[in-house]
Amino acid sequence: MADTKDGFIRLEPLRFSEEETLSRSKEFYEFMDKRRSLRVFSDKPVPKEVIENIIKTASTAPSGAHQQPWTFCAVSSADIKSKIREAAEKEEYENYHGRMSERWLKDLEPFGTDHIKPFLEIAPWLIIVMKRSYEIVDGEKKNNYYATESVGLATGFLLAAIHNAGLVALTHTPSPMNFLAKVLERPENEKPFLLIPVGHPAANAQVPKLERKTLEEVAVFY
Repeated sequence: MADTKDGFIRLEPLRFSEEETLSRSKEFYEFMDKRRSLRVFSDKPVPKEVIENIIKTASTAPSGAHQQPWTFCAVSSADIKSKIREAAEKEEYENYHGRMSERWLKDLEPFGTDHIKPFLEIAPWLIIVMKRSYEIVDGEKKNNYYATESVGLATGFLLAAIHNAGLVALTHTPSPMNFLAKVLERPENEKPFLLIPVGHPAANAQVPKLERKTLEEVAVFY
């Protein structure tokens, strides 16, 4: 058997029978199909180690030239969560009272949302996903490749890991989000990508009755 090249290690692939592959793919789809975004959280604590494992899972995502252009800011501090809520609601008020188009507001009606965001303080954790467009190496700016795509992939892994842990989340985008970098005192090369509350659902939590697009609507086979 050929030796591995310098800088490489041998892949130890997962191996399943055709039947197992089909079964696992179906079971995982059915599991992920139960994932829902939620805006009503319990204040029940979530151990820090759980959040650490979720973030480590997100960090297994592929990235351009393996630059891993992301930072996950995990916030449990009540004081910082309060500051984030205050700043987010200020931006969201502007959105709901002038920035958003009538069509946008109409599309949001089924979700019953407004500028008030109590979940930002109630959820035990807020994970702010930061995109690192560049790094400073030896005093020089070094661009990261495909930073947006890479961080998007990592966020998908993050959401799957949250669901796998039996927790719920919301992909919150209080636009503009630059206030997050200021509140968290992040460096200039980090820009907020998503604000994700994480925790347990509130008692008797409800979600909108929605239907996902069918396979025929989202896929084309050639």
